[in-house]
Amino acid sequence: MSLFSLLTEPQKMKAHVDDYSAKAKLETRLSDLFVSTRKRPTVILCIGTDRSTGDALGPLIGTHLSRLNLPQLNVYGTLDEPVHATNLHENIQFIHQSFVNPFIIAIDACLGRMDSIGCITLADGPLKPGAGVHKQLPEVGEAHITGIVNVGGFMEYMVLQNTRLNLVWRMSENISTLVTHSYLKVRYKENLACDKR
Repeated sequence: MSLFSLLTEPQKMKAHVDDYSAKAKLETRLSDLFVSTRKRPTVILCIGTDRSTGDALGPLIGTHLSRLNLPQLNVYGTLDEPVHATNLHENIQFIHQSFVNPFIIAIDACLGRMDSIGCITLADGPLKPGAGVHKQLPEVGEAHITGIVNVGGFMEYMVLQNTRLNLVWRMSENISTLVTHSYLKVRYKENLACDKR
C-alpha cells in the first residue's frame, strides 16, 4: 500500500480486545497514520465523562496516556479534565488555536451490536461524538478510535450507566497500549534515522 493510498482511501478496522493478532494489525495501521502525519503536531482527544461508567472510556485512556508524558504527544480529556458534550466545542477551538494544522485522533466509547461489544475500531475521518445517544455535537478528528462498550438501540443513557467497569477498564488499557506502542515505534524509527545522518 502506498503512502498516497493511506491518505486517500478511507479505512475502518476492528479488533476484539482479546484478539492479539487483530490488535497487532490495528497497531500497524495506527503507526502508518503517525508516519504519514509526522511533520504535524499530534493531538489525542479523549472524549467522555466519568459520570457514566460506559462513557468513562475516553477519560481513562487520556489519563493513562497523559501519565506517560510521551514526547510531542498532546493529550486532552482525562479524569481530572474531561472533554465532554458541554465543553467539546471550546476544547476543539483551543486545540486549533494552540497548534498549526494538528493531526487529531479522537477517542470515544460507543454502543454497537451485541456481537461487537469489546471491540476496538480504528477508522479514517472524523468522530461523531454523541451519535449513540442522539446528541448533535461537532465532528472532530482526521482519524478516530472507538471502543464498543455495550449494546445500542434502546435506552442508550441507561445502557451506558450500566456498563461493566471491568470491560471499560480493560479496553482503556488496551487502547492506551495500542496508541503508545504505535507512537513510540514511529518515534524510535525517526530517532534511528536521525542518528544515522
